[in-house]
Amino acid sequence: MDNIGRRQCIPIIYTRGTHYEVGFDVGRNFAAIIKEFLETSRPLNDEYIPLYETKEGRKVYDETLECVKKNFPQYIRELEGTAEGAQVPFYKLFLLHMDDITTRTVQNRSGNIHPSGCSTICVNQPGEEILGHTEDALAEVLNHFYFVSAHIISDKPEGRWKVKEEKFTSLCYAGHLPGYTMNYNHHGLVFSINTLSAHRLNSGKTPRHFITRALLSAENFLQAQQILRDDGCGAGDGCSINMTFLKQEGDRLFHNAEMGPALPDTNQSQLNILTASPGENIFHCNKYLRLTIKEAEGMIIESSDARMETFNKCCKPTTKQDVVKMLSDHTNYIHPVFRDCGPNDFVKTIAVGIFDCIKRTWSIYADNPQNTEPLVVLPIILKDN
Repeated sequence: MDNIGRRQCIPIIYTRGTHYEVGFDVGRNFAAIIKEFLETSRPLNDEYIPLYETKEGRKVYDETLECVKKNFPQYIRELEGTAEGAQVPFYKLFLLHMDDITTRTVQNRSGNIHPSGCSTICVNQPGEEILGHTEDALAEVLNHFYFVSAHIISDKPEGRWKVKEEKFTSLCYAGHLPGYTMNYNHHGLVFSINTLSAHRLNSGKTPRHFITRALLSAENFLQAQQILRDDGCGAGDGCSINMTFLKQEGDRLFHNAEMGPALPDTNQSQLNILTASPGENIFHCNKYLRLTIKEAEGMIIESSDARMETFNKCCKPTTKQDVVKMLSDHTNYIHPVFRDCGPNDFVKTIAVGIFDCIKRTWSIYADNPQNTEPLVVLPIILKDN
């Protein structure tokens, strides 16, 4: 498709059913967006599929798929539903969820040529409890995303965490499971994700996309930690999770969890959690700040360092408007916080989200929030009990 520019449009689907039925409805309703994204995704077409067609790449794919089928069969059915609803090959969607696991394990590549990532600010101040997030991705993701608001009820507990009911709203990249961007569930968990890029990734482990999909079922902080540790298997790659629980008793607490790939000969993700109590804030981008993990070299680290430097130069944020201003920042032209400097930029900020934990709202901007009004303000609807 010709360059249509940044659209002020984020479609949403409300769906209820089994995992397969919800996935099918997503695929059927967003088939055009999903097909177009699969055609234009450079990592998928230039790297993942060519490697999948080799003996070594297919081995990595098969052992990772077997792992996820064993531990999270319901999410495989959900993804199969999306593939069948959109009438696209399942293997292409699963390769997207494996991300750089295939290239890193087959080629042992030390660099990272996909410097996508995100910036997150958590403000925990009197009268202001805000989680703000820029959703940054490769340029072809622009206009190829949507909201999924789903209610899933299973006949019996499913997967390794024995989940029977899930209800959530998530911003999703085309063809991707919910959970890897900005999200909330009906238990009051609000969270956003920052991609982290460890040098060593693992096949035959749980890809981060499936761990964050499972996180949508968490009822409390203890369950969230259990899901992230993935004890008995462990993560194949890593990410940072910024979260809070709206129904938690006592003071507001924000958490940043750095999750790293399971170490060799272990079956548990590496995990380090920082908590912000009242009066404290959290900044996080796309670099490990606490876990000692060798990272992939390249632009993702340079960009993350630059954005963190921009945040640290700002006055301490205490209000929602402070967060909006910081997430709109263009002062570093090479590595701005809001990334949309030119038509040839290969990474763009596709959306900005502001969760207001006191008002229980989620504001989404489809353009720089300093210059526009939110495209939509969604209420955060929680379970009654």
